[in-house]
Amino acid sequence: MKIRAAILKQSPVAPPFAETRPLAIEDVELDPPGPEELLVRIGATGLCHSDLSVINGDRPRQTPMILGHEAAGTVIGIGSAIRDFAIGDRVVMTFQPSCGHCLPCAEGRAALCIPGAEANGRGVMMAGGVRLHGARDHRDIHHHCGISGYADHAVVSRHSVVKVDAPDVPFAELALFGCAVQTGVGAVINTCRAQPGQSVAIVGLGGVGLAALLGAVAAGAIEIVAIDLSEQKLAIARELGATRVYNASGKDVIERVRADTRGGVDHAVEVAGAAPAFDLAYRITRRGGQTVSAGLAAPTAEFRIPAVNIVADERTVKGSYMGSCVPQRDIPRFINLYRAGKLPVDRLLTDVLSLDEINEGFDRLDRGEAIRQVVLFDPQEIALWRAKKDGMTKNDC
Repeated sequence: MKIRAAILKQSPVAPPFAETRPLAIEDVELDPPGPEELLVRIGATGLCHSDLSVINGDRPRQTPMILGHEAAGTVIGIGSAIRDFAIGDRVVMTFQPSCGHCLPCAEGRAALCIPGAEANGRGVMMAGGVRLHGARDHRDIHHHCGISGYADHAVVSRHSVVKVDAPDVPFAELALFGCAVQTGVGAVINTCRAQPGQSVAIVGLGGVGLAALLGAVAAGAIEIVAIDLSEQKLAIARELGATRVYNASGKDVIERVRADTRGGVDHAVEVAGAAPAFDLAYRITRRGGQTVSAGLAAPTAEFRIPAVNIVADERTVKGSYMGSCVPQRDIPRFINLYRAGKLPVDRLLTDVLSLDEINEGFDRLDRGEAIRQVVLFDPQEIALWRAKKDGMTKNDC
Protein backbone atom coordinates (compact mmCIF):
# COMPACT_ATOMS: atom_id res chain seq x y z
CA MET A 1 0.00 0.00 0.00
CA LYS A 2 1.07 3.59 -0.51
CA ILE A 3 1.66 5.64 2.64
CA ARG A 4 2.94 9.14 3.43
CA ALA A 5 6.10 9.37 5.52
CA ALA A 6 9.01 11.57 6.60
CA ILE A 7 12.24 10.05 5.23
CA LEU A 8 15.73 10.75 6.56
CA LYS A 9 17.84 10.31 3.44
CA GLN A 10 21.24 11.12 4.92
CA SER A 11 22.91 11.86 8.22
CA PRO A 12 24.34 13.97 9.78
CA VAL A 13 22.29 17.04 8.96
CA ALA A 14 22.87 20.34 10.77
CA PRO A 15 20.21 22.75 12.02
CA PRO A 16 18.27 24.88 11.41
CA PHE A 17 16.18 21.96 10.17
CA ALA A 18 13.47 24.25 8.81
CA GLU A 19 16.08 25.22 6.21
CA THR A 20 18.14 22.04 5.78
CA ARG A 21 14.98 19.83 5.68
CA PRO A 22 16.52 16.51 6.83
CA LEU A 23 13.11 14.81 6.78
CA ALA A 24 11.53 14.72 3.33
CA ILE A 25 7.77 14.13 3.18
CA GLU A 26 7.15 11.62 0.41
CA ASP A 27 5.01 8.69 -0.66
CA VAL A 28 6.38 5.29 0.35
CA GLU A 29 5.38 1.74 -0.55
CA LEU A 30 4.56 -0.38 2.50
CA ASP A 31 4.54 -4.18 2.21
CA PRO A 32 1.73 -6.24 3.76
CA PRO A 33 2.38 -7.64 7.26
CA GLY A 34 4.21 -10.95 7.54
CA PRO A 35 2.82 -13.90 9.56
CA GLU A 36 3.79 -12.39 12.94
CA GLU A 37 3.33 -8.75 12.03
CA LEU A 38 0.56 -6.15 12.26
CA LEU A 39 -0.50 -3.30 10.03
CA VAL A 40 -1.17 -0.26 12.22
CA ARG A 41 -2.76 3.07 11.32
CA ILE A 42 -0.63 5.52 13.27
CA GLY A 43 -2.54 7.88 15.54
CA ALA A 44 0.38 9.79 17.04
CA THR A 45 4.18 9.71 17.15
CA GLY A 46 6.42 11.68 19.50
CA LEU A 47 9.55 13.70 18.74
CA CYS A 48 12.38 12.41 20.94
CA HIS A 49 16.08 13.22 21.37
CA SER A 50 16.84 9.68 20.21
CA ASP A 51 15.38 10.62 16.81
CA LEU A 52 17.24 13.94 16.88
CA SER A 53 20.51 12.14 17.61
CA VAL A 54 20.11 10.14 14.39
CA ILE A 55 19.42 13.31 12.39
CA ASN A 56 22.44 15.20 13.76
CA GLY A 57 24.74 12.18 13.58
CA ASP A 58 25.33 11.64 17.30
CA ARG A 59 23.98 8.10 16.89
CA PRO A 60 24.74 6.95 13.34
CA ARG A 61 22.13 4.76 11.66
CA GLN A 62 21.54 3.36 8.19
CA THR A 63 19.91 5.65 5.65
CA PRO A 64 17.48 6.11 4.11
CA MET A 65 15.38 5.54 7.22
CA ILE A 66 11.97 6.49 8.54
CA LEU A 67 12.41 7.60 12.14
CA GLY A 68 9.85 7.68 14.95
CA HIS A 69 9.95 5.17 17.80
CA GLU A 70 7.35 6.55 20.25
CA ALA A 71 3.97 5.82 18.68
CA ALA A 72 0.43 4.58 19.18
CA GLY A 73 -2.28 3.58 16.75
CA THR A 74 -5.02 1.19 15.65
CA VAL A 75 -4.57 -2.31 14.24
CA ILE A 76 -6.07 -2.56 10.74
CA GLY A 77 -4.31 -5.69 9.44
CA ILE A 78 -3.15 -8.93 11.08
CA GLY A 79 -0.53 -11.50 10.05
CA SER A 80 -1.64 -15.07 9.42
CA ALA A 81 0.04 -16.50 12.54
CA ILE A 82 -1.44 -13.99 15.03
CA ARG A 83 -4.42 -14.98 17.16
CA ASP A 84 -4.34 -12.55 20.09
CA PHE A 85 -4.92 -9.26 18.23
CA ALA A 86 -8.05 -8.08 16.43
CA ILE A 87 -8.89 -5.39 13.91
CA GLY A 88 -9.60 -2.20 15.85
CA ASP A 89 -7.29 -2.93 18.79
CA ARG A 90 -5.51 0.13 20.14
CA VAL A 91 -1.77 -0.42 20.60
CA VAL A 92 1.23 1.37 22.05
CA MET A 93 4.53 0.61 20.34
CA THR A 94 7.72 -0.10 22.23
CA PHE A 95 11.10 0.74 20.72
CA GLN A 96 12.84 -2.45 21.90
CA PRO A 97 11.10 -5.55 20.55
CA SER A 98 11.33 -8.55 22.85
CA CYS A 99 11.32 -12.10 21.50
CA GLY A 100 10.38 -13.73 24.82
CA HIS A 101 12.87 -16.58 24.35
CA CYS A 102 16.45 -15.28 24.65
CA LEU A 103 18.23 -15.29 28.02
CA PRO A 104 17.46 -11.65 28.97
CA CYS A 105 13.79 -12.12 28.03
CA ALA A 106 13.67 -15.36 30.05
CA GLU A 107 15.05 -13.42 33.03
CA GLY A 108 12.29 -10.81 32.70
CA ARG A 109 14.63 -8.20 31.17
CA ALA A 110 12.74 -7.51 27.95
CA ALA A 111 14.63 -4.26 27.37
CA LEU A 112 17.81 -6.28 26.76
CA CYS A 113 16.34 -8.71 24.20
CA ILE A 114 19.22 -9.93 22.04
CA PRO A 115 17.38 -10.57 18.72
CA GLY A 116 15.48 -7.30 19.18
CA ALA A 117 18.68 -5.30 19.67
CA GLU A 118 20.30 -6.98 16.66
CA ALA A 119 17.31 -6.17 14.43
CA ASN A 120 17.25 -2.56 15.63
CA GLY A 121 20.98 -2.24 14.99
CA ARG A 122 20.53 -3.36 11.38
CA GLY A 123 17.45 -1.22 10.80
CA VAL A 124 15.32 -4.25 9.90
CA MET A 125 12.27 -6.07 11.25
CA MET A 126 12.45 -8.84 13.85
CA ALA A 127 11.61 -11.36 11.12
CA GLY A 128 14.33 -9.92 8.88
CA GLY A 129 14.29 -7.53 5.95
CA VAL A 130 12.38 -4.29 5.48
CA ARG A 131 8.77 -3.50 4.60
CA LEU A 132 9.39 0.03 3.34
CA HIS A 133 10.41 1.04 -0.18
CA GLY A 134 10.66 4.30 -2.10
CA ALA A 135 7.57 4.90 -4.22
CA ARG A 136 9.68 6.33 -7.07
CA ASP A 137 12.95 4.40 -7.01
CA HIS A 138 11.77 1.30 -5.07
CA ARG A 139 14.90 1.56 -2.92
CA ASP A 140 14.69 -0.20 0.44
CA ILE A 141 14.12 2.12 3.42
CA HIS A 142 15.32 1.10 6.87
CA HIS A 143 13.13 0.85 9.95
CA HIS A 144 13.86 2.79 13.13
CA CYS A 145 13.57 0.59 16.21
CA GLY A 146 11.17 -1.66 14.28
CA ILE A 147 8.52 1.08 14.27
CA SER A 148 9.17 4.00 11.86
CA GLY A 149 6.28 6.00 13.23
CA TYR A 150 6.77 9.18 11.17
CA ALA A 151 4.30 7.76 8.67
CA ASP A 152 0.54 7.43 8.58
CA HIS A 153 0.79 3.61 8.63
CA ALA A 154 3.39 1.09 9.78
CA VAL A 155 4.00 -2.64 9.69
CA VAL A 156 5.38 -3.76 13.04
CA SER A 157 6.30 -7.01 14.72
CA ARG A 158 3.85 -8.40 17.25
CA HIS A 159 6.84 -8.22 19.63
CA SER A 160 6.92 -4.41 19.29
CA VAL A 161 3.37 -3.60 20.39
CA VAL A 162 1.26 -3.71 23.53
CA LYS A 163 -2.52 -3.90 23.29
CA VAL A 164 -4.15 -1.35 25.60
CA ASP A 165 -7.70 -1.03 26.88
CA ALA A 166 -7.87 2.74 27.18
CA PRO A 167 -10.51 4.11 24.79
CA ASP A 168 -10.68 7.36 26.76
CA VAL A 169 -6.99 8.23 26.36
CA PRO A 170 -6.14 10.22 23.18
CA PHE A 171 -3.40 8.88 20.92
CA ALA A 172 -1.34 12.03 21.55
CA GLU A 173 -1.03 10.93 25.17
CA LEU A 174 -0.90 7.17 24.58
CA ALA A 175 2.17 7.59 22.36
CA LEU A 176 4.17 9.00 25.29
CA PHE A 177 3.96 5.67 27.11
CA GLY A 178 6.05 4.00 24.39
CA CYS A 179 9.27 5.86 25.24
CA ALA A 180 9.19 8.88 27.58
CA VAL A 181 7.03 7.23 30.24
CA GLN A 182 8.59 3.77 30.02
CA THR A 183 12.11 5.18 30.13
CA GLY A 184 11.58 7.86 32.77
CA VAL A 185 9.02 6.36 35.14
CA GLY A 186 10.60 2.94 34.73
CA ALA A 187 14.06 4.25 35.67
CA VAL A 188 12.73 5.35 39.05
CA ILE A 189 10.28 2.52 39.78
CA ASN A 190 12.02 -0.46 38.16
CA THR A 191 15.73 0.36 38.04
CA CYS A 192 16.08 2.44 41.21
CA ARG A 193 13.22 0.69 42.99
CA ALA A 194 12.68 3.95 44.88
CA GLN A 195 10.71 3.52 48.09
CA PRO A 196 8.26 5.83 49.88
CA GLY A 197 10.14 8.32 52.04
CA GLN A 198 13.39 8.18 50.05
CA SER A 199 15.04 11.03 48.14
CA VAL A 200 15.39 11.11 44.35
CA ALA A 201 17.24 13.56 42.10
CA ILE A 202 16.57 13.95 38.40
CA VAL A 203 19.37 15.48 36.30
CA GLY A 204 18.02 16.65 32.93
CA LEU A 205 14.41 17.74 32.49
CA GLY A 206 13.40 16.81 28.98
CA GLY A 207 10.41 14.57 28.34
CA VAL A 208 12.09 11.52 29.88
CA GLY A 209 13.46 13.48 32.83
CA LEU A 210 10.11 15.02 33.73
CA ALA A 211 8.51 11.58 33.35
CA ALA A 212 11.09 10.30 35.83
CA LEU A 213 10.09 13.11 38.17
CA LEU A 214 6.46 11.99 37.90
CA GLY A 215 7.65 8.47 38.69
CA ALA A 216 9.37 9.74 41.84
CA VAL A 217 6.16 11.44 42.93
CA ALA A 218 4.16 8.27 42.25
CA ALA A 219 6.72 6.20 44.18
CA GLY A 220 6.23 8.36 47.28
CA ALA A 221 9.64 10.03 47.36
CA ILE A 222 9.71 12.60 50.14
CA GLU A 223 12.50 14.72 48.62
CA ILE A 224 12.56 15.24 44.85
CA VAL A 225 15.46 17.25 43.45
CA ALA A 226 15.30 18.58 39.87
CA ILE A 227 18.39 19.88 38.05
CA ASP A 228 18.60 21.45 34.60
CA LEU A 229 20.06 24.41 32.71
CA SER A 230 16.63 25.79 31.80
CA GLU A 231 14.77 27.98 34.27
CA GLN A 232 11.56 27.28 32.35
CA LYS A 233 11.94 23.52 32.80
CA LEU A 234 12.81 23.99 36.47
CA ALA A 235 9.56 25.91 36.90
CA ILE A 236 7.64 23.05 35.27
CA ALA A 237 9.43 20.59 37.58
CA ARG A 238 8.18 22.60 40.56
CA GLU A 239 4.63 22.36 39.25
CA LEU A 240 4.96 18.60 38.79
CA GLY A 241 6.17 17.91 42.32
CA ALA A 242 9.87 18.76 42.70
CA THR A 243 10.64 19.86 46.25
CA ARG A 244 13.98 21.47 45.33
CA VAL A 245 15.23 22.82 41.99
CA TYR A 246 18.74 23.85 40.98
CA ASN A 247 20.18 25.37 37.84
CA ALA A 248 23.11 23.16 36.80
CA SER A 249 25.11 26.25 35.77
CA GLY A 250 24.92 27.67 39.27
CA LYS A 251 27.97 28.08 41.47
CA ASP A 252 28.67 25.18 43.85
CA VAL A 253 25.50 23.34 42.78
CA ILE A 254 26.91 19.97 43.90
CA GLU A 255 27.81 21.26 47.34
CA ARG A 256 24.44 22.98 47.69
CA VAL A 257 22.50 19.84 46.82
CA ARG A 258 24.55 17.71 49.21
CA ALA A 259 24.10 20.25 52.00
CA ASP A 260 20.36 20.63 51.40
CA THR A 261 19.81 16.84 51.31
CA ARG A 262 22.00 16.04 54.32
CA GLY A 263 24.82 14.36 52.42
CA GLY A 264 23.19 13.55 49.11
CA VAL A 265 20.16 11.73 47.69
CA ASP A 266 19.30 8.05 47.87
CA HIS A 267 18.84 7.82 44.08
CA ALA A 268 20.20 10.15 41.40
CA VAL A 269 18.90 9.57 37.87
CA GLU A 270 20.74 11.14 34.92
CA VAL A 271 18.58 11.57 31.82
CA ALA A 272 20.46 14.31 29.94
CA GLY A 273 22.53 11.95 27.81
CA ALA A 274 25.76 13.79 28.63
CA ALA A 275 28.80 12.68 30.63
CA PRO A 276 28.99 15.93 32.70
CA ALA A 277 25.38 15.38 33.78
CA PHE A 278 26.21 11.85 34.91
CA ASP A 279 29.23 13.16 36.83
CA LEU A 280 26.96 15.65 38.60
CA ALA A 281 24.44 12.92 39.39
CA TYR A 282 27.18 10.71 40.83
CA ARG A 283 28.52 13.49 43.03
CA ILE A 284 25.15 14.32 44.58
CA THR A 285 24.44 10.68 45.52
CA ARG A 286 24.89 9.87 49.19
CA ARG A 287 27.11 7.16 50.62
CA GLY A 288 25.34 3.84 50.10
CA GLY A 289 23.12 5.37 47.41
CA GLN A 290 22.80 4.58 43.74
CA THR A 291 23.35 6.57 40.58
CA VAL A 292 21.40 5.54 37.49
CA SER A 293 22.00 6.66 33.91
CA ALA A 294 18.95 6.54 31.64
CA GLY A 295 20.22 9.08 29.08
CA LEU A 296 21.85 7.83 25.90
CA ALA A 297 25.10 9.77 25.55
CA ALA A 298 27.16 9.89 22.35
CA PRO A 299 29.05 6.61 21.73
CA THR A 300 32.39 8.38 22.31
CA ALA A 301 31.37 9.92 25.66
CA GLU A 302 33.21 8.67 28.78
CA PHE A 303 33.20 9.42 32.50
CA ARG A 304 35.58 8.66 35.37
CA ILE A 305 34.71 7.45 38.86
CA PRO A 306 37.13 7.33 41.82
CA ALA A 307 37.51 3.57 42.31
CA VAL A 308 37.83 3.85 46.08
CA ASN A 309 34.33 5.37 46.39
CA ILE A 310 32.67 2.27 44.98
CA VAL A 311 34.03 0.22 47.88
CA ALA A 312 34.40 2.70 50.75
CA ASP A 313 31.02 4.31 50.15
CA GLU A 314 29.24 1.14 48.95
CA ARG A 315 28.08 3.05 45.90
CA THR A 316 25.96 1.53 43.14
CA VAL A 317 26.14 2.67 39.52
CA LYS A 318 23.57 1.28 37.09
CA GLY A 319 22.31 1.73 33.58
CA SER A 320 18.62 1.83 32.77
CA TYR A 321 17.51 1.03 29.23
CA MET A 322 13.82 1.52 28.46
CA GLY A 323 13.32 1.97 32.19
CA SER A 324 14.13 -1.73 32.79
CA CYS A 325 10.53 -2.26 31.70
CA VAL A 326 8.63 -5.34 30.65
CA PRO A 327 6.31 -3.52 28.21
CA GLN A 328 3.41 -5.99 28.45
CA ARG A 329 3.39 -5.48 32.22
CA ASP A 330 4.44 -1.86 32.63
CA ILE A 331 2.69 0.06 29.86
CA PRO A 332 -0.81 -1.02 31.03
CA ARG A 333 -0.03 -0.30 34.68
CA PHE A 334 1.45 3.12 33.88
CA ILE A 335 -1.66 3.94 31.81
CA ASN A 336 -3.83 2.87 34.75
CA LEU A 337 -1.88 5.20 37.03
CA TYR A 338 -2.45 8.01 34.53
CA ARG A 339 -6.18 7.32 34.32
CA ALA A 340 -6.34 7.33 38.13
CA GLY A 341 -4.76 10.79 38.23
CA LYS A 342 -1.51 9.58 39.82
CA LEU A 343 0.77 9.98 36.78
CA PRO A 344 -0.20 13.16 34.84
CA VAL A 345 1.86 12.50 31.72
CA ASP A 346 -0.39 14.78 29.67
CA ARG A 347 1.49 17.65 31.35
CA LEU A 348 4.55 16.65 29.32
CA LEU A 349 2.85 17.36 26.00
CA THR A 350 4.04 20.72 24.66
CA ASP A 351 2.46 20.80 21.21
CA VAL A 352 1.03 18.72 18.38
CA LEU A 353 2.22 18.90 14.78
CA SER A 354 1.25 17.77 11.33
CA LEU A 355 3.76 15.60 9.48
CA ASP A 356 4.59 18.59 7.27
CA GLU A 357 5.72 20.54 10.36
CA ILE A 358 8.13 17.90 11.64
CA ASN A 359 11.40 19.65 10.67
CA GLU A 360 10.33 22.81 12.52
CA GLY A 361 9.43 20.60 15.48
CA PHE A 362 12.93 19.20 15.62
CA ASP A 363 14.32 22.74 15.60
CA ARG A 364 12.31 23.46 18.76
CA LEU A 365 13.54 20.22 20.33
CA ASP A 366 17.15 21.01 19.39
CA ARG A 367 16.86 24.47 20.98
CA GLY A 368 15.42 23.02 24.17
CA GLU A 369 12.10 24.83 23.71
CA ALA A 370 9.85 21.75 23.90
CA ILE A 371 9.23 18.96 26.38
CA ARG A 372 7.30 16.56 24.14
CA GLN A 373 5.82 17.29 20.73
CA VAL A 374 3.65 14.77 18.95
CA VAL A 375 2.85 14.33 15.27
CA LEU A 376 -0.85 13.71 14.66
CA PHE A 377 -2.18 12.45 11.35
CA ASP A 378 -5.79 13.65 11.66
CA PRO A 379 -6.15 17.39 10.85
CA GLN A 380 -9.30 17.59 12.95
CA GLU A 381 -7.46 16.23 16.01
CA ILE A 382 -4.72 18.82 15.52
CA ALA A 383 -7.28 21.63 15.30
CA LEU A 384 -9.14 20.41 18.38
CA TRP A 385 -5.94 20.05 20.43
CA ARG A 386 -4.74 23.53 19.50
CA ALA A 387 -8.13 25.06 20.22
CA LYS A 388 -8.09 23.40 23.64
CA LYS A 389 -4.56 24.67 24.31
CA ASP A 390 -5.49 28.21 23.24
CA GLY A 391 -8.50 28.11 25.58
CA MET A 392 -6.34 27.00 28.50
CA THR A 393 -3.83 29.76 27.77
CA LYS A 394 -6.57 32.41 27.73
CA ASN A 395 -7.96 31.09 31.02
CA ASP A 396 -4.48 31.28 32.57
CA CYS A 397 -4.31 34.92 31.54
